[in-house]
Amino acid sequence: MQAIAESELIINDRGAIYHLDLRPEELATTILTVGDPDRVAMVSQHFDSIEHRRQHREFVSHTGKIGKKRITVVSTGIGTDNIDIVLNELDALVNIDFNTRMVRPELTHLTIIRVGTAGALQKDIPVDGWVASTHGLGIDNLLNFYRYEPNEEEAAILHSFSTQTQLHHRLAQPYISGASGSLLRHFTEGFHQGITVTCPGFYGPQGRMLRLGLNQPELIDRLTGFSYGPHHIANFEMETAGIYGLGKMLGHSCLSLSAIVANRVLKQFSRDGNATVERLIQETLRTIEKLP
Repeated sequence: MQAIAESELIINDRGAIYHLDLRPEELATTILTVGDPDRVAMVSQHFDSIEHRRQHREFVSHTGKIGKKRITVVSTGIGTDNIDIVLNELDALVNIDFNTRMVRPELTHLTIIRVGTAGALQKDIPVDGWVASTHGLGIDNLLNFYRYEPNEEEAAILHSFSTQTQLHHRLAQPYISGASGSLLRHFTEGFHQGITVTCPGFYGPQGRMLRLGLNQPELIDRLTGFSYGPHHIANFEMETAGIYGLGKMLGHSCLSLSAIVANRVLKQFSRDGNATVERLIQETLRTIEKLP
């Protein structure tokens, strides 16, 4: 195996990976991702201690401890283009030797949990509720740049989704990846569950119309009406499918948790989304602390 070139794995002058500006020893193996850089401090304020604080562009990272559990919280910014950066760099920090630029012979497994916001696509998922995503279904095309093969169940869901929604091939070639079952089972009480659709934008790609007309104005109705056996679409946002797909290919356990700040079917929006996010952060940290 050849060493990874400097142009492919960029390491800065302090020996940290380029975008996240983290060195391997500054990263915990349990990681929370948040979209908003300001939300990092909302999480780390609950830490008993903080060892490292780093910031580069929109990527803010705090590593510390709650009890004996070491945790890193890192902001990703919005969208799967940033998820591509964050997931690859998190993996590189633990699985590539920065001195030799070679993949380590023994790989390290990460636990990665997204704590973010989303819009509900079912009437019975209320504003200010929570969703734990069973699957991430991407209409953003990120995983189509990688060699990814869905399992049998995922392929069946994807085929049914394409058939039912008739999403035009000019918009997307959808992909799907499941959550880590070992993580999902810890987030059942108080959580709605379902498929999360990951979109490549906030306005047109999520069916919002301001001054521009939409190519597929019936998108929300088609997503809301989709079902395959016990599976239905609970919500949509802009990161989950990328996290699930890249995480699975890299051998990490991933879960996405969403605070519902809007219900797109009922056209409602939260009056205090920050309070809903704060409650979700606290519940997530309580659960993580108990994980082995």
